Amino acid sequence: MKIFFNLIPFFLLPLFSVGQQGDPYLRDLHKSLSDATSDTSRMDVFSNLGTYYYFSFDDRDSSNLYLEKALSIAVRLNLKFDEANILIKKGVILMQQENFSKSLEFYLKALHLAKDPAIEKTIRHLSQDQTPMHARMLLLSQTYDLIGLLNAYTGNWTVNTKNQLKNYREAERYAKAAGDRGQLAYVNFHMGIAYMNEGKLDSAVMLMKLALSTFSDLNDQSGSGRTMKFLGDTYEKMGNFDLAASTLLKSIAYLKETNDHLHLGLGYISLSRVYTDQKKSDSALYFAKESLKIFEKLKYPAWKRDAYNLLTSCYDQLGRSDSAIMYLKLAKSLTDSLSIEDRKNLLAFQDVFVEEQVKSEKLEKEKIQTKNRIRTYSMIAGLVILSLIGLILYRNNKKERKAKIVLEKTFNKLKSTQSQLIQSEKMASLGELTAGIAHEIQNPLNFVNNFSEVNKELLTEMDEAIKKGDFDEVRSLAKDIIDNQEKINHHGKRADSIVKSMLQHSRTSSGKKELTDINALCDEYLRLAYHGLRAKDKSFNAKFELQADPDLPRINVVPQDIGRVILNLINNAFYAVSERQKSGVLKFEPTVVVSTRNMGHGIQIRVRDNGYGIPEAITDKIFQPFFTTKPTGQGTGLGLSMSYEIITRTHMGELKVESKEGEGTEFIINLPDTISI
Repeated sequence: MKIFFNLIPFFLLPLFSVGQQGDPYLRDLHKSLSDATSDTSRMDVFSNLGTYYYFSFDDRDSSNLYLEKALSIAVRLNLKFDEANILIKKGVILMQQENFSKSLEFYLKALHLAKDPAIEKTIRHLSQDQTPMHARMLLLSQTYDLIGLLNAYTGNWTVNTKNQLKNYREAERYAKAAGDRGQLAYVNFHMGIAYMNEGKLDSAVMLMKLALSTFSDLNDQSGSGRTMKFLGDTYEKMGNFDLAASTLLKSIAYLKETNDHLHLGLGYISLSRVYTDQKKSDSALYFAKESLKIFEKLKYPAWKRDAYNLLTSCYDQLGRSDSAIMYLKLAKSLTDSLSIEDRKNLLAFQDVFVEEQVKSEKLEKEKIQTKNRIRTYSMIAGLVILSLIGLILYRNNKKERKAKIVLEKTFNKLKSTQSQLIQSEKMASLGELTAGIAHEIQNPLNFVNNFSEVNKELLTEMDEAIKKGDFDEVRSLAKDIIDNQEKINHHGKRADSIVKSMLQHSRTSSGKKELTDINALCDEYLRLAYHGLRAKDKSFNAKFELQADPDLPRINVVPQDIGRVILNLINNAFYAVSERQKSGVLKFEPTVVVSTRNMGHGIQIRVRDNGYGIPEAITDKIFQPFFTTKPTGQGTGLGLSMSYEIITRTHMGELKVESKEGEGTEFIINLPDTISI
């Protein structure tokens, strides 16, 4: 069975003409040639003339002449992409002429050119939204697809199906890389035919329906018509003659609409064969005659022979033995004339294909051997270098021993100095914190001491009341003691919180940096902070939003530390809007917005609220340890100073604040690109 496929636009040319002298398209091409002022323009016209002469007039000499002229210009100008496309055109024409070995030669040359990424620099025209890389991927897909079809053209399905599918799968891979749905649909269509001829009919139907769906989406009537033709053939092989006939009739309608006379002739043959299976002899005879009319004009003897064989079967069913014998003789004469040439072409193709496979395997072996040689030479060179280094080190060993002693002494001094500097830094830091710690911890300790003294007195009174038997007084005193104990517990926890925060602030983080999604971290802590505040105060409601930059890169940070900073800033923001809401401001909607941005030279995180803002007079103090704007007992004053240290020291970034009193506050974190990946 011969197959003709539309893979590139020049195949869409009409197959019948009104004669070379009266063909308006041909006149336009020759006029374009005379008007061409550049080599590239002439190359394009020569290429179009070459394909048009072949497919419209079967004029092989003119076709070859113009394609050779186009090819010579492409080679001379080093236009590799155009060269590959012209080679493909020549390969397709030779494949149609059943010169398989020469066709394969051109396809392999085109494939070699397309595999080189440098070819992308020679692409002159791109379709909308197509990149040079996509254009190269599409060229590779088309070339592999054609090599698969070349295997199909030999007609030896058992031997060549494996090679077909191997090339089709490569074509499929590159079509996906090119993002070209139309090309992918043609590859699926061709794979379906391969499975049909292998007898895997369910797989064939699935792939053809997949292709048909894409052709329908793309409004590709030519692809739809051709796919339906072979889908009808598959249904016939399944024995579903009614579905085969209806599918083929739809195919014929599309093929007539697109003037695809070749596939229309093949469709007539398929429909005639189905009607023969159904014993509808008159219908079978009619469509067999229609196919013969087309193939007599196209001058393709193989398909003409298929039409003769069909007519033989039709006339035999009708009992018209004279006509049956006549067409049988005509079919046999074509079979005899074709078989010798077919065998020659098939053997030549197989010889070339095997030769190319051997070459490919040989090249692969040579690559491996070259890599092994390089690895061996590198090892030898490395051993020589190591030996020389060892010799030099041995000769200089005595001198180095003396130098080593000096270096060790110097290193020990430096290490001691470093330890002293670190200790000094720690002591200075502790000195800065001492006053703040004393001030902050004094209030809860005073509460604990005072309530403890009161409880002591109450317990003494309770003891006297018990002795008197005044249990009403005992119960009253017990209630006061319990209330005081709760206050002692509360302020004890407060003191504990201050100590823990102080320790956390003074402790150097030993966390390991890792790639972190800052957008995800912000989203997590924004929700966590809001719901945490809601859990404490059910009446609180606020609008919160994450404006995440989708292009934000992942960044190499200590996620626990950065998370602690983000959570602290967000908690402060929610506290600020909550306080303003409680003040009873009319038409006030508490809002907290966290945003991220890719700055090119780093990333930025912003936390903005519409609370009361921070007075300008104290803005410079908010990052100092134990400084807080919250009422006594509601904040340790360590959150922002801890955050500042994490950003500026651990991550070499920047933390700053912008605030306008009465309108709100925004904290800004800048992390440099030295840690972004």
